[in-house]
Amino acid sequence: MSNGAVLVVEDEQLILLDVESALEEAGFEVVAAHNAAKALAAFDAEPGKFKGLVTDIRLGAGKSGWDVARHLRQANPTIPVIYMSGDSAIHWGAEGVPESVMITKPFFLPQIITALSTLLNQQHPDYL
Repeated sequence: MSNGAVLVVEDEQLILLDVESALEEAGFEVVAAHNAAKALAAFDAEPGKFKGLVTDIRLGAGKSGWDVARHLRQANPTIPVIYMSGDSAIHWGAEGVPESVMITKPFFLPQIITALSTLLNQQHPDYL
């Protein structure tokens, strides 16, 4: 895979570990965070390091996955964004960033890998 890490944000530890492991097995470098504050701190410390975001919508107290995606897109307007949600998918059209993907829970891990790979492959070479 090309250089850069994927930021994975999920407040449910088992899902976070599953997604992290699946992406690593597929060849991605992963930075995992269990809430929005930790995700934003990791991104803000090194924004150029990240090439994609996979985030849950509901992340407990504090900011949501919608907020995390908007923050990353302010710094990098083309960063691929994949949302994972059990109940917030109906709000994707209004809340989600453009050209993102919504995957509803429960999902199969290959869905995440395929969506991320597809979004990365659609990027223009200038942005990679």
